[in-house]
Amino acid sequence: MKAILKVIQLYKNNNELISKAVKGNRDAQNRLYEVHAPKMLSVCRYYIKDLQQAEEAMLNGFFKAFTNLKKFEDKGSFEGWLRKIMVRESISFLRVQKRVEFLEENIITSKDFSNDIESNMEVAEIQSLIDALPEGYKMVFVLYAIEGYKHFEIAEILNISEGTSKSQLFKARQVLQKQINELNSQNYGTN
Repeated sequence: MKAILKVIQLYKNNNELISKAVKGNRDAQNRLYEVHAPKMLSVCRYYIKDLQQAEEAMLNGFFKAFTNLKKFEDKGSFEGWLRKIMVRESISFLRVQKRVEFLEENIITSKDFSNDIESNMEVAEIQSLIDALPEGYKMVFVLYAIEGYKHFEIAEILNISEGTSKSQLFKARQVLQKQINELNSQNYGTN
């Protein structure tokens, strides 16, 4: 006769888990970490090329999150709150490493890139192209295209002007489009 394992759910929902974690329950904190760490590492990895450094930023982000967990007001999703912490921690990490440089340039951004890039590339290939961008381009691109921030929010987060944010995004898209077109040309013999 086969033994049947019954899985018992320890926590009914995130709110219960969060309230226990706020009270210092290590099991609840560990469970929150286990549930959210893979996604949060991915968020940090968008900004930080080196996996070990991205993990370091993520761990620092979780430390800040657990330290400030009582400030989470349950007005939005916990994952969204945690994600904002990870984004800011990744940017802070890069600033400390002095890897970020924003060139103040006003570029006319009349060209719309929304549907210009067509490719059958894998996620890893796209991530490597994003990783190859200069840090300033990369940060603005990820904040805008992946995280969904508006230019005024990006300007506030990075302490730059909206014009700089727009020009960094414009340049990042140009570089990415050129790289994708070159890869497509190499892979498929077309332009």
